[in-house]
Amino acid sequence: MGYKIAIDGPAGAGKSTIAKVIAKKLGFIYVDTGAMYRAMALFIMNEGIDPKDAEAINNKCKEADITIRYENGEQIVCLNGENVNSLIRTQQVGNMASLTSPNKEVRKKLVELQQKLAADADVVMDGRDIGTCVLPDAEVKVFLTAGSRVRAERRYKELTAKGETCDIDIIEKEIIERDHQDMTREISPLKAADDATFVDSSYMTIEEVADTIIGMVSCNKEG
Repeated sequence: MGYKIAIDGPAGAGKSTIAKVIAKKLGFIYVDTGAMYRAMALFIMNEGIDPKDAEAINNKCKEADITIRYENGEQIVCLNGENVNSLIRTQQVGNMASLTSPNKEVRKKLVELQQKLAADADVVMDGRDIGTCVLPDAEVKVFLTAGSRVRAERRYKELTAKGETCDIDIIEKEIIERDHQDMTREISPLKAADDATFVDSSYMTIEEVADTIIGMVSCNKEG
């Protein structure tokens, strides 16, 4: 049975970045659930399916084979055998993922894979319902957050570094809208587990946040 660290929080809080650092420091496997949902969103987009057409998504999502593997220490997300790392990080795919991730069949398919990974190895997993739904028995649960403007600034820097033209005010508006969607959705809404520890990363460095969570792991193991 693996040791499980669950990190939940809103978009842009730094969950993936922090989870990767923790996994590297502790020698755990990082399971990028967001990337898995983005890969599914990309599949649905490529199939030309309306994100509001639940029945079509129910039927089609079963055809998507989404796996995670590691090559030379790098996580590779595969969609039907194709490496889609470079395709799933656009704003368009992110917005689609927020619309399609509440779908029952989408969640069922991906959660089963995530739980299997956690059963076989020591993992760090991040998302929006890891501590509440995917890994309710995780030894350490964290709800990582940050102000909407701080998150928008991070996303703006990330996109402009890739050469994309974007507006920070629009990015912040989309982040606030996405928070609302994630928190009010019917299935597995974004919320902190009752036994989660809140960490606000707004004015902390990546190392400070990672070390704070690693400290929780040490206390848990000692306890």
